[in-house]
Amino acid sequence: MKTMFANGVRGAATLFLFAVVFTALMAGTYQLTRKKVLFNEEKAKVALIAQVLPAKSFDNNLLKDAHALSAADGKVLGNDGDSFFYLAKKAGKTVAAVFEATAPDGYAGKIKLLVGVDVDGQVLGVRVVAHKETPGLGDYIDAAKSPWIEQFKGKELNAQNAAAWKVKKDGGGFDYMAGATISPRAVTAAVKRVLEYVASKPQLWSAVS
Repeated sequence: MKTMFANGVRGAATLFLFAVVFTALMAGTYQLTRKKVLFNEEKAKVALIAQVLPAKSFDNNLLKDAHALSAADGKVLGNDGDSFFYLAKKAGKTVAAVFEATAPDGYAGKIKLLVGVDVDGQVLGVRVVAHKETPGLGDYIDAAKSPWIEQFKGKELNAQNAAAWKVKKDGGGFDYMAGATISPRAVTAAVKRVLEYVASKPQLWSAVS
């Protein structure tokens, strides 16, 4: 009986020792790599945001010029929870902003976007950053699948062209692929909402410059 008890204690002590050692190793590894991981995450996010801005059009740290949208403004852009816009600056002067937006009415659910807009209200670029659209059908909205999303570049919204902010099937001016209309329709409407939001907030540029 004493031998069994001693073996049990020895086994428990061994497991405890291994747990302590591995926990210490994991904690040490986390501390050693934490800064590198954060740096890489930040670098990847900046690169993603920069995809909707012209190359060399800004010289600031986009993440340090991130501004939270109010909950009400976030809902206008289709977002749930916290959402942000990022100011792009050149020599200290604001030249553009990148907005997080969501199309809630994709074929398979929400389509998350980044939309770059310059101070004159012109679209600089759009990227789909998350979606669940059908592979090989509705996912052509993704820049990795096709250049479809590039057609927004250079577009603006005004009283004369507001009716054209639809896909051609609906009488608008934006291309789509037959059999997969819902996804581009949702993205087009979401980009339009961003432009409407920007037009309704002229103080946005001066208030945060």
